[in-house]
Amino acid sequence: MDNRELMSTIEAILFASGEPVSAERISLVLGASKDEIFKAAKELADELSFAQRGIRLVRMEESLQLCSAPEYAQSIAFALERRKPPKLSQPALEVLAICAYFQPVTRAYVDQVRGVDSSYTMGILLERGLIEVCGKLDVTGRPSIYRTTDLFLRTMGISELTELPKLPDMSSDDGIAKLAQVIDSLKADENEQLRI
Repeated sequence: MDNRELMSTIEAILFASGEPVSAERISLVLGASKDEIFKAAKELADELSFAQRGIRLVRMEESLQLCSAPEYAQSIAFALERRKPPKLSQPALEVLAICAYFQPVTRAYVDQVRGVDSSYTMGILLERGLIEVCGKLDVTGRPSIYRTTDLFLRTMGISELTELPKLPDMSSDDGIAKLAQVIDSLKADENEQLRI
């Protein structure tokens, strides 16, 4: 399969799916290496962006997905009359930041960091699909452990967790203020992405 055919096939698979598809799955189906899949996907993403098409190809760690171009968000919203999901509360953003930076985490760990019970807030984030249970800790009581999801990456407009803002040094006097800035940055990113 030549590169053009590979790009077209990837585009067709992603379009038909409507959801993220792992590069490994595409690789198995097409008989190409994951590196070849990612290379072709990058070329396709560049082509879609350069041609100012209405869709974009995004990479989320090891998965690929087609989505609408952000510059057409308002037109899409008017055409489809979709309601925006409610914005995340400050406690939800705090829990999400803890999960994103320190994952995998237990609810007890999140409670300890925040100093308050976070079970309700974590339930909201689970319902919204921003975090997920990824296993059980091998200790007494076997508490669930949580991590962020691909939807979290899409919502934040990033393709992998390493793109998150760097955590401030909490040992300094202004560490808490810097952490608040990081949380505000995540909130701004979430507000921007919810407009899409």
